[in-house]
Amino acid sequence: MTSLPARAGRRCHNALNPLHSTVYFSPDFAKELAGVGVEDNNAAYFAGRAAAMGAVGPGVITATFYNFSHELVARHVPEVWRTASPETVLAARLRAADSTLRRLLGAQAVASDLMAEAAGLALRATEACTRHARPLYAAHADLPVPEQPHLAYWHAATLLREHRGDGHLTALLGAGLDPLEALVSHTATGKGMSPRWVLATRGWRRTDWDAASGRLRERGLLDGEGALTEAGVQLRQELEETTDRLDAAPYEHLGAAGVERLTEVGRVFLGAALGAGAFPADLNG
Repeated sequence: MTSLPARAGRRCHNALNPLHSTVYFSPDFAKELAGVGVEDNNAAYFAGRAAAMGAVGPGVITATFYNFSHELVARHVPEVWRTASPETVLAARLRAADSTLRRLLGAQAVASDLMAEAAGLALRATEACTRHARPLYAAHADLPVPEQPHLAYWHAATLLREHRGDGHLTALLGAGLDPLEALVSHTATGKGMSPRWVLATRGWRRTDWDAASGRLRERGLLDGEGALTEAGVQLRQELEETTDRLDAAPYEHLGAAGVERLTEVGRVFLGAALGAGAFPADLNG
């Protein structure tokens, strides 16, 4: 194991994860899923992200995605699997990843030596990921690695995202934050989704948001204006540090120089994607 600079793994994750996430905000994803019969955006997301686990029920998705209302999940699952099988959905998702990256990054970047280098580094990092207690990562780790470098890079980013995400859920449970409390406190950091986006996509009502805010105020984590208190800031910092610790293995395996290079290259591709309008302007805050 190689000793890394503080938060090096987190910085690398922050360069890779958003590029992975562009697919779920992409019109290409909506088009591909609609092409196999899944036209509702929520159903498409649930199927697209869960398909690696097979035709699972709503309980599994609620558990592994964590911050969605179970009522919303159950509205679409398992019905979505009667429309399109997990195998069909996975193929549609990969086609969407291909067209999304080509559109956002351009043909030259997709075919570049830099992309091939990024794919190699990211895949090397995934060699140290572990399956136990990480259901979304483990399911995706069973999928074949695509041959084309830009898709291999996206696949590796998916593995690293889900590996960190599964560990983050362990940290949330340890901190005693339920799904909506996690969302409210993350939004209060200024880095999470805006309340409008949370309520529009996660299946919660404004009354649910207000109730979660009240619980956080009772714990002394949120003030009357909805901002994090000193204790709230500390809790969110501890959450990220715990997540860093649980997610250290792939980055330690890659080594300090490899992590620095993957972060650098990842930021190049992410910057291009952001510049091409990969995400809605009002997504965060």
